[in-house]
Amino acid sequence: MTRYRSFVALGDSFTEGMNDPAVHPAVDASGLPAEAGRFRGWADRVAERLAALDPEFRYANLAVRGKLIDQVVADQVPVAVEMRPDLVSFCAGGNDLLRPGSDPDRMAKKLAGAVRRLRDTGAEVLLFTGVDPRDTPLMRRARGTFAVFYLHVRSIADLYGCHLVDQWSMQGLRDWRAWSDDRLHMNAEGHRMVAAKVCEVLGVPCDDDWRFTWPPRENVDPRAKRREDVQWVRTHLGPWVLRRLRGRSSGDDLDPKRPDLKPFA
Repeated sequence: MTRYRSFVALGDSFTEGMNDPAVHPAVDASGLPAEAGRFRGWADRVAERLAALDPEFRYANLAVRGKLIDQVVADQVPVAVEMRPDLVSFCAGGNDLLRPGSDPDRMAKKLAGAVRRLRDTGAEVLLFTGVDPRDTPLMRRARGTFAVFYLHVRSIADLYGCHLVDQWSMQGLRDWRAWSDDRLHMNAEGHRMVAAKVCEVLGVPCDDDWRFTWPPRENVDPRAKRREDVQWVRTHLGPWVLRRLRGRSSGDDLDPKRPDLKPFA
């Protein structure tokens, strides 16, 4: 059984934990839930397992929603290098791939350089492919670009001896019941499956199984489906496009939810 005494998670909204509600959200001085502490996510779930195995375990999560791969490399990787943890996870690039003109080859070079820096500290590195986007209208047309980048990720993991979590093969994540209403972020069940897969890849005991088969779905009235699609455009897609046009990100002015390498609590 593998034991890790410290873990630093890097990335964007996926690693921050959107949209997996925190069981015990952070509370600010006013007594209200703090914005940066609202989400749990796969990384926190894995940290819970690692902390149960070692009372000295420490954890930091530097991920911030909306970040591009260049931002993760520039802002988060140097911090992780200074922390010198046993394990570092790096998952970024999804926000880049959603933008017109994204270059998966350039992104892969940036990722490879970051992985080299992290591996040079002696840390084990955990990388991820994404979920196959063929069932997602917003991303389906860019499926080939996604696939090229994730092939690069697989190659980088092999070249530098990294652990790889292949979400492309996780059929349970292709069901909409694993995703939140915005259709871009997993819900609690999706994060649970990813955490179980991560534990398996790392050789960490876990009671959950990522090989989840959903029960058959009831037939959906096409008219109800169209109403849902219209509501999704108004509530989620429209604001997302507007932020892109304004050069804004959902993570602007947000700090990481766990910026320091501390005992998990």
